[in-house]
Amino acid sequence: MPISPQFTSVYSHDWEINFLQCTPNGLLKHTELCNLLQLTAGYHAEMGGLSFTDMQLHDQAWVLSRMRVEIDELPKWRDTVTVKTWIFDLQGSRSVRALEMYLGDKKIAGSVTYWAVFNTKLRKPEALALPHEHFEKYPERLATEESFKKVDVSRDATVHSQRKVVLSDLDIVFHANNVKYLEWCLDAIDHKPILKQQLKSFDMNYMRELMLGDEVQLVTGTEDKETYFTVTKDDKACFALELNWK
Repeated sequence: MPISPQFTSVYSHDWEINFLQCTPNGLLKHTELCNLLQLTAGYHAEMGGLSFTDMQLHDQAWVLSRMRVEIDELPKWRDTVTVKTWIFDLQGSRSVRALEMYLGDKKIAGSVTYWAVFNTKLRKPEALALPHEHFEKYPERLATEESFKKVDVSRDATVHSQRKVVLSDLDIVFHANNVKYLEWCLDAIDHKPILKQQLKSFDMNYMRELMLGDEVQLVTGTEDKETYFTVTKDDKACFALELNWK
C-alpha cells in the first residue's frame, strides 16, 4: 500500500471503550490496553507503508520482542481515549516505538516497545526490506519513566500450571499472539489487586515463538512488590513477565 496522504510521524487514534474490553468493575482490561496500543501502532505503520500486507510482499512481519507498560489509571466503559505513537529508532531489523494513552488532556498510561522484523517463511529475524526514511525518529521523546528491560528468569520460582497452545491463541503470523501470554499469567494470580488498580507497571520479554499444540509450563514467584512469570517449553524460557504493584 502507498504512503497515505494523511501520514504523519506522530500518529493519534481515538478509541471508545466497549463493555467487551472491560473487567467486572467496568475498567479496561490490561490485555485490552495492550491490544489498543498495538492496534494504534499497526495503523501508524499502515499509513506509512509498513503494514503487514506491505511487509508480506517480502515474507516479513513485525513481532514484539519487549514491552513495558506504565499505568496511572485505567479508562472505563464508554470512555473515549486517545492513543499517540511515534518511533524512537528504526534501523536494520529492529524498531523502538513509544505510545501514550490519554483521557481528555490527561495522560493515563505510557508504553515503550521493541520490535523485530521477522521472516515468516524462514522464521528468523532479518533486516527490514522496505524504506522508512519518511518516518521521523524521536529518540528524546519519552513515553515512560523507565525503558523496557530484560526480565530476570533466574529467580526462585515454582510451576503454577501447564497448558497447550490452542487455535484461539494464534494470530495472523500463526504463532501465539503476544497478548495471550499476558492473559495466561494474569489469569493465574489473585484478581483482587488487579480490580483495585494496584498494578502500576509491567515488563514483557518474548524469546521464542509458540506454535499450535505446543505444551508449556507457567512458572511463577514473588519478590517484594513484584510478581514474575516465565512461560517455558521443554525447560526453555519462551516468555517472561514482571508485574510491579503499588
